Amino acid sequence: MSVERAVADIGVLIYPGAQMAAVHGLTDLFEVANRMADEQQSSQLPRLRVSHWQVDAQCEPQRVFETFASDGEGPLAAVLIPPSLMGLPGTEAMDGLSRWVLAQHGAGATIGTVCLGAFVLAQTGLLDGRAATTHWSQASPLSERFPNIKVNVDKPIIDDGDIITTAGLMAWSDLGLRLVSRLLGPGIASRTARFLVIEHSESEQEYGSNFAPILNHGDAPVLKVQHWLQSVGAVDVSVDEMARRAGLEERTFLRRFRAATGLRPTEYCQHLRVGKAREMLEFTTSTVDHIAWTVGYQDPAAFRSTFRKVTGLAPSEYRSKYGVGSQGRHPVVES
Repeated sequence: MSVERAVADIGVLIYPGAQMAAVHGLTDLFEVANRMADEQQSSQLPRLRVSHWQVDAQCEPQRVFETFASDGEGPLAAVLIPPSLMGLPGTEAMDGLSRWVLAQHGAGATIGTVCLGAFVLAQTGLLDGRAATTHWSQASPLSERFPNIKVNVDKPIIDDGDIITTAGLMAWSDLGLRLVSRLLGPGIASRTARFLVIEHSESEQEYGSNFAPILNHGDAPVLKVQHWLQSVGAVDVSVDEMARRAGLEERTFLRRFRAATGLRPTEYCQHLRVGKAREMLEFTTSTVDHIAWTVGYQDPAAFRSTFRKVTGLAPSEYRSKYGVGSQGRHPVVES
């Protein structure tokens, strides 16, 4: 007897010059993940449905393929932008594409890019004020064209919650596994990587990816606040200000925020800050005290306590195990 499961829709963009190996590779990766999840026979694990969205001139992307049919057409859980092999689409194609990506993000979709796909996302303005990565050869062009983006090509992947950017031309597998970990859990992601014989971060398997908030809950005022918190890193924010931005009375906001995200606003901010701190511990040599201050903690002791509560490790232990150059960290495979 088959187990009835929810469906999580993942849209993959096909624009002029897009790398079709990434489009089809992601499609296959998610199908393998579905097979790994099927073996668990759990109604709690959604089925991943992949759809391809074709960009044509100034029109918004149109669905041209899906891995299986479904009764309902709900919002996309994620939109993935593959790399380009022939430069970027012209301005006339970008307009409709940008509107569509903005609409999907506003409806709760996580946006992911591979390599030069960051340029497509940057066109929407969603990366303004955010950290992002792309292919090392395109760091200067991305910074020059979009000066409000904090470009960091030293990181192979930057997971900023609602937006994930990856650097290498073949990094679509990293992006795919990160989403599998979010939607089906790190165990399924690990099995998928093992079956495909591809690299998978040990830190993500054991301690989860950087904070992956629930975005597809359908509560627009709460989602608006979540996007704002991601953009400011949850630094120097208050519940009162969150409620004002949501346009809700504080008590109503607290109730709806917890119902939508599963966390109280203070807990949500803690998880978001710890996610930012984990990246800094893995990829920089900044002191723990400096990292604490950067992610919004005036008291380093409070930061250490919160970090251990969320990850199970002290910041120094985490860096020792997963920081750049540590023996416990898997080497980064250059694309």
